[in-house]
Amino acid sequence: MPVNDGERMPDFRYFDRVAGAFTQKILRNEAKEGRIVLFGLPGAFTPTCSTEQLPKFEELYDDLTTYVDDVFCTSINDPFVMNAWFDSLDIKKVKSLPDGNGDLAQSLKMFVAKRNLNFGHRSWRYAMIVNTKDKYIEKVFCEEGYGDNCESDPYEISKPENVLAWLKSKAGQ
Repeated sequence: MPVNDGERMPDFRYFDRVAGAFTQKILRNEAKEGRIVLFGLPGAFTPTCSTEQLPKFEELYDDLTTYVDDVFCTSINDPFVMNAWFDSLDIKKVKSLPDGNGDLAQSLKMFVAKRNLNFGHRSWRYAMIVNTKDKYIEKVFCEEGYGDNCESDPYEISKPENVLAWLKSKAGQ
């Protein structure tokens, strides 16, 4: 089963392309010590991810960062693909978090087979609020139907509007 609210956020090292060179980064350093939205999706250049999920998180970035410090998008794609995808969609605010080997997805228990679609292994669709200072997951928005070779591609629970509504509801507490 996927990661749950209150669980520890794993440390994650990844590579990105910066000024034409591979650069190793550590999520906790990139996120600083605060709170972030981290959302995972099955793949760059795929229909729902490209027409709805990533563009909507970009659109709501300023609203989301009223409550968190940053927003990161992760997918089991290499940095070349992630950067090309972000460029093709003119994404300027959401940060790319390439998970080329699926290590982050595996550590969050969001790693699923999508062999029925000829996708191999991918990330399940989710969003979460992560407290990077204390290294724990405050809230997980995981799509229903989690499992290997799911026949559908649900996208309701992890929408940025739901994440924003939750953040607003907790702001006064």
